[in-house]
Amino acid sequence: MRTRLFLDQRLSNLGKLLKKEKHVVIITDRTVKRFYGRQFPKVDTIVIGEGEKIKDLGTVYQICRGLIELGADRESFIVGVGGGIVCDISGLVASTFMRGLRFGFVPTTLLAQVDASLGGKNGVNIDHYKNMFGVIRQPEFVYYDFNVLKTLPEKEMKCGFAEVLKHTILSGWEINRASIKNIVQDSLRTKLSIVEKDVNDYDERRVLNLGHTLGHALEAVSKGKVSHGEAVAIGVCFSARFSYSLGLLSKKDLDKVINMVASFGLPTELPKGIKKANIIDAMTKDKKKGRNEIELVLIKGIGKVLLKKVGIKRIEEAVHALC
Repeated sequence: MRTRLFLDQRLSNLGKLLKKEKHVVIITDRTVKRFYGRQFPKVDTIVIGEGEKIKDLGTVYQICRGLIELGADRESFIVGVGGGIVCDISGLVASTFMRGLRFGFVPTTLLAQVDASLGGKNGVNIDHYKNMFGVIRQPEFVYYDFNVLKTLPEKEMKCGFAEVLKHTILSGWEINRASIKNIVQDSLRTKLSIVEKDVNDYDERRVLNLGHTLGHALEAVSKGKVSHGEAVAIGVCFSARFSYSLGLLSKKDLDKVINMVASFGLPTELPKGIKKANIIDAMTKDKKKGRNEIELVLIKGIGKVLLKKVGIKRIEEAVHALC
């Protein structure tokens, strides 16, 4: 199924898109409900907490209990309205409740608009292991209201720009900082071009993990103190430095990647107090790990990347030397 994208819409008009549905349930978080609840269509709503700490099976169970109490059935339609965590959780619930309901997303953060809402990956964490439980199932639609980004804190916008930078490195397009609309559209174009070649994440799609192996490990080790965007930015810089050490990336392009990340106010190195040994331990528990190696996305230049399986011992050396 091909996901329909509705760009430059208004949240207050969402009800028109859903008017033919017999029973709609919105899943959102407290902050989004507080800011935008008055613009929601008059439908059943389940409100969850916020942050990585609630991205687990306990929250999935809570929502499923709520759906039962609301009388949800196979004809119910789920709409996740929120950031990446809301999209991940609501997509997983919709994909598994009663063996699968139809669903769509209204992403309200830049991170969710350029990444989490599109591609069909829906999952939750188990303990501090990222996205260990989930499915790949596409939403019927993603509905974009760029006005909601105006209420985002600066730190949340930076989180989104980390994924934008990742897409820039993957495809080579220049970021138009003057237009959020163009930034989102260019990012979506990049991600769609990759996902459509490998929907189930067996081959080419894995390049979208650029910066995420070390990034997810850093998120876990910091226990939420380092945001997803900050962690990915540091992970991208590690991939660039590692690629340079292997002779894959020129010094000019290495500097370009590091400077590009820094120009958005994102970190380029591990924060103080983070133990490299803990990062390495978390990386060895990543989903992309094989028996004695981890698949990394390495950079050959802006717009040129490759997947390479690297031995764990070599990765340990690189983390100690390059982070």
